[in-house]
Amino acid sequence: MDAVDTTDQVVTVWGGRLDMTVRIGGDGPPLVYLHAAGGLVWDPFLDQLAQQFTIYAPLVPGTVPGKPDEISEVDDLWDLVLVHDELLRALDVHGAPLVGQSFGGMLACELAAHYPAVCSKLVLLGPVGLWLDEHPVTNWVATAPEDFPALLFHQPDCEAAVAMFTPPDDPDAAIAAIVGTVWAIGCTSKFVWPVPDKGLSKRIHRIEAPTLVVWGKQDALVSSVYAAEFGRRIAGSRVEVIDQCGHIPQMEQLDQTLALVREFLG
Repeated sequence: MDAVDTTDQVVTVWGGRLDMTVRIGGDGPPLVYLHAAGGLVWDPFLDQLAQQFTIYAPLVPGTVPGKPDEISEVDDLWDLVLVHDELLRALDVHGAPLVGQSFGGMLACELAAHYPAVCSKLVLLGPVGLWLDEHPVTNWVATAPEDFPALLFHQPDCEAAVAMFTPPDDPDAAIAAIVGTVWAIGCTSKFVWPVPDKGLSKRIHRIEAPTLVVWGKQDALVSSVYAAEFGRRIAGSRVEVIDQCGHIPQMEQLDQTLALVREFLG
C-alpha cells in the first residue's frame, strides 16, 4: 500500500508562546496519535489507520526539525498535558479516539486522567508511566545506540527493525537523523524520569474511556507484566499481549496489532 500523503499544521498555543506542529493525514473521522520517545515516525500502522481515520499526530515541542529550542517553553509534565489539551481543543478533535505508543501512551493516560472527556476511546501500545520495583523499566536514555534494536524488537533483524535503524544513504541526512532522534529522546525524557515520581499511578484511576492495552510479550524495555498492571488500574479495560513481539507491536507485529485496534475502534 502506498504511503498516505501528510501535511503539517502549526497551531499557536500556550498564550502565544508556543507553536505546536501537527502532522495530519488520512480520510475519515479524527483520531489522535501520540508518538514515542524518539519522535514521530509515520509508519505503515498509521498509513493503514489513515484509510479509516484522519490522523492528527502532534510532535512534542523540541522534536520538530529545526525547532529544538521549543522544549524550553514546556517546564514539566503538567505543562505538557495542558499544552496538548489546548492543542486538541484548537484542532476541534477533543473527544476523538486517542492512540499512544510508549511515551505517547503515558501522555495519553495523563490526558485521559486529567480530562476524562478528552477521548472517546483510548488505545495504549506498550505505554510507560507505571513502576514496579521488581520489574524496573529500562533506562533507554542511558542505553548505547547499538543496543537499541534488541531493546525495542524481539527479533532485531526483522524487516521493521532493519528499516528503522538503517540510516539514509546521504551522510548529512544520516547525521541529521541521529541527532534528531537523540534530541527527541532528551526532550521527551524530561517528562518521564524518574518514572515513579511523575505520579501517574495516583491519577490513572480517573480514566473513563473504554481502553485497549496492547503489549509485546517479549518487551525488553517495559516488561509485559505491566500490561496486567495497566489493565488492573484502568477500570473495564481490555488487555492483549502479542507473542513474538517486543516493545513496538505496531511495527514488529503489524497485522495482529492493526486487527486488534481496528476491531476495538470499530
